[in-house]
Amino acid sequence: MDKFQVAIVIPAFNEKDTISNVVRSTIKYGVVIVVNDASTDNTGELAKEAGAVVVSHSENKGYDRALNSGLEKADQLNLDAVITFDADGQHSSDALPVYIGLLKEGIALVLGVRPKTQRFSESIFKIYTNKKYNWLDPLCGCKGYSMKLYRDRTCFDIHQSIGTELALYGIRRGYSYRQVDLDINQRSDKPRFSSVFRSNIKILRALFLIIVGKQD
Repeated sequence: MDKFQVAIVIPAFNEKDTISNVVRSTIKYGVVIVVNDASTDNTGELAKEAGAVVVSHSENKGYDRALNSGLEKADQLNLDAVITFDADGQHSSDALPVYIGLLKEGIALVLGVRPKTQRFSESIFKIYTNKKYNWLDPLCGCKGYSMKLYRDRTCFDIHQSIGTELALYGIRRGYSYRQVDLDINQRSDKPRFSSVFRSNIKILRALFLIIVGKQD
């Protein structure tokens, strides 16, 4: 049987200070795919030098579309599973063996759970998904997906739902899933993909799409 192969998909926008270390810490676990979302610094070059496969956008498309591109690349490479991972150094690679072990066992979804959330809108989101689906942290960026789930869905995200759409699709349709506690390192600067105000608007919009059933 062929070796189980995993992609670590890392969306990145202007993360030159952290991307090299993030790639080096994850590359021993699988094929690292960095989606360089039209960075204006040398994020893409540094990721490639560290050993990543780099997918580059010619214009900034945002977090969800960067993840779309990463999963498309993993599909092209015919890999077995994908783990999404942040470029800013907040996620510890120590959790990756747990994710990979569960995915190898046949679990379709591995969902990270952070010790705490960053925004009030995230707390509202969590309250809803916890009560409705027993999903404790929908906006954690570290999620694992079997490529079978991705291929059954035929896409990762249509509605720009902050990385929740494919996971919600799997949960609603009875795919197997596990939730894994994560340690988080706090970043010292601001998130690159969106301002605080825009992030809150996007989070509440994604929650609305879940409630009205538009994320399928």
